[in-house]
Amino acid sequence: MSTPPLPRRAAVLVAAGSGSRFGAELPKQFQIVAGEPVLRHAARALAAEVDLLQPVGDADAIAAVLEGIPHLPVVPGGASRQASVRAGLEALLPHAPDIVLVHDGARPHIPAGVIEALVEALATTPGAIPTVPVADTLKRARGGVIETTVPRDNLFRAQTPQAFHFPLLLDLHRAMPDGATDDASILEAAGHAVTLVPGSEDNIKLTYPEDLVRLERILAPAMLPRVGTGYDVHVLAPNRKLILCGIEVPHDQGLDGHSDADVGIHALCDAIYGALAEGDIGRHFPPSQAQWKDADSARFLRHAAERIAARGGRLINADVTLICERPKITPHAPAMIARLAALLNTTVDRISVKATTTERLGFTGRMEGIAAQAVVTVLVPDVGG
Repeated sequence: MSTPPLPRRAAVLVAAGSGSRFGAELPKQFQIVAGEPVLRHAARALAAEVDLLQPVGDADAIAAVLEGIPHLPVVPGGASRQASVRAGLEALLPHAPDIVLVHDGARPHIPAGVIEALVEALATTPGAIPTVPVADTLKRARGGVIETTVPRDNLFRAQTPQAFHFPLLLDLHRAMPDGATDDASILEAAGHAVTLVPGSEDNIKLTYPEDLVRLERILAPAMLPRVGTGYDVHVLAPNRKLILCGIEVPHDQGLDGHSDADVGIHALCDAIYGALAEGDIGRHFPPSQAQWKDADSARFLRHAAERIAARGGRLINADVTLICERPKITPHAPAMIARLAALLNTTVDRISVKATTTERLGFTGRMEGIAAQAVVTVLVPDVGG
């Protein structure tokens, strides 16, 4: 016995509104949240769940935003929301979908499971919409004065996407005069049942600027703090410049090494690579390679900063301790902090450079070399695992 084919799904993505209540020159569906336009988030979520995606609105603007996301050619919107939806439905007619979802382009987050719940509901009903029960007390007012309290029993806030059998919704749109604020109301007016499925408080329609803050929290990846430590030692030698934390420090000896032997930057690089679980400085800049001979260690630290950025992270703080008897570090610490901050593309309040001695014990106490240790904290996106 053959398995019946799955219903062919399509979605109309309505993005023709001007967003006047949002109060910005750029329409709300093109506002940036979590690094991408709101409309792109919505389209990506729909495209993962449907066979056909039909955007409605400004063709040039929408096509640019949806580059790389499979979709049908954009069709212009109408003078009302209902007219825009109708235009999208008419464009879908040649493709003959079984089910159509209608979604607001200003709703960038479709919570997991909502679309499947809507499609399942359509097995026994002409239409289905996600809703959230009204939790706040409702007041009806006139002229800024309360007239009455409205009972909130059996009241729900409607969301999108809303799901329907395609032929029915198209027929009703063609027969219904403009004025509907959502597609469920068109079915209601025609006497068809519309089933409610659980929605989500996270399915936010961008309406006011403060909504951007809430959406950023939902759509931006969770950030995890990661800590790394680094430690490095170089021997003191004559006829070498002493470079510490990117600054040349006057001294009668310098540190010997394959590069400029900046022990502070080397420890800091190792701390960053460690926080990112990307090995150590020797892995990225092997001392066996001649190209790093006498190299400026600033290059290494810039690379470490680039690795943070490439992972979508940011540096929270860095603390470097230089261990030596001489020279005195304190007079040079402000310049070192400024240099490290510049190389890491951060602010000086996130950088600490300090020094200590070993009370003349060990190789640093005998002034044979200088050591450094570093600790960093970075935030990186939580990618699971």
